[in-house]
Amino acid sequence: MQWSRWILTCACSIALLGPVATSTGGCGGDAPPDTSASAPTGSSNAQAVSMPSAAADTTIEASRQNAVTQAVEAATPAVVSIGVRKVQRVRDPFANDPFFRHFMQRPQYREARSMGSGFVMSSDGYIVTNEHVVSNARDIKVYFPDGETYAAELVGSDRLTDLALLKIKADRLPHLTFDTDSEPIPGEWVIALGNPFGLFEAAEPSVTVGVVSASNRNLQSQRDGRLYRNMIQTDAAINRGNSGGPLVNALGEVIGVNTAIYSDSGGSVGIGFAVPAPRAVEILEELRTNGSVDRSHYTGLDLVEVDARIARALGLSEVRGLVVRDTDPGSPADAAGFRAYDVILAVEGTRIDSRDDYAARIFDFRPGDELRFTIERDGTRRTLALTLGRRG
Repeated sequence: MQWSRWILTCACSIALLGPVATSTGGCGGDAPPDTSASAPTGSSNAQAVSMPSAAADTTIEASRQNAVTQAVEAATPAVVSIGVRKVQRVRDPFANDPFFRHFMQRPQYREARSMGSGFVMSSDGYIVTNEHVVSNARDIKVYFPDGETYAAELVGSDRLTDLALLKIKADRLPHLTFDTDSEPIPGEWVIALGNPFGLFEAAEPSVTVGVVSASNRNLQSQRDGRLYRNMIQTDAAINRGNSGGPLVNALGEVIGVNTAIYSDSGGSVGIGFAVPAPRAVEILEELRTNGSVDRSHYTGLDLVEVDARIARALGLSEVRGLVVRDTDPGSPADAAGFRAYDVILAVEGTRIDSRDDYAARIFDFRPGDELRFTIERDGTRRTLALTLGRRG
């Protein structure tokens, strides 16, 4: 499985158009032509232009409504802006100088303000956003399009999937529903809603429209090591500040949580990524129940990535997978029957080519879950069942 290591950014001029002057008279100040008279004969075939009737206006107005505008109208009341006060460590330019480091041993911090996006997932006040939006937050405010503002409590967050769950003291709120049953279709229309660059604190969200460019994209951020697995790629413009906002389909259902973009400039270049709805729902429910995601699982496997030299030594037909170097005595791997030089080719049916594949597949599971490993031993493939333990 191919993993892309990109620099991911966790999600100009304005021309003002004045009124267009229209002339009601002819050249040189002549009186306007009599449009009630028939057009003169000869080479000119100019005709009077009649204004649309009230019925025509209604027809035009109705024609402006489509699936996208209806989805936006339905989703907008539940899309919010997230205002955060957080503490950030200040990078000292002299920190690497031995002389200055002697006088500045204590780290320096400052308070910073930032904005992100989110949306209401239930009428009783649970709100979805990104972990990087609220990390290290001292104070979180939620701003609704109708001007209402609420203080928010952080219920829980998960750094690996970059999701966070907030709670405000309110009920009977407009909320969005997740579409967890349908696979995103490349080419289908999608809509990204949010607050780009924190421009609009308590106002209707900005709307951008695009398509599903691809699905099941696996990415790793070079900046913070996050693993983004099975992400939805879209060309709907996602900018800084859009992080945590919903990516909805033409029915107004959430198919993803806008999370990251690929960009050299920090602005949208048409390559954005959203956490898919099924994964988001699974993580958010765990945060709602436990306040965190338990990834303290333990296998007892000591693994090495297969390279050409190892493949030759073991007589493997492909240079892929992970070879077992050793197992901890009494560990889950030991109990499952793993031996040194076993080669792991798949976990729960997912092909394993590298350490990244293995790490991404394992973090979907929790202590106590049983996993089926497809291995190759002495030229024969077999399946071993391993029950994940918990780190002490």
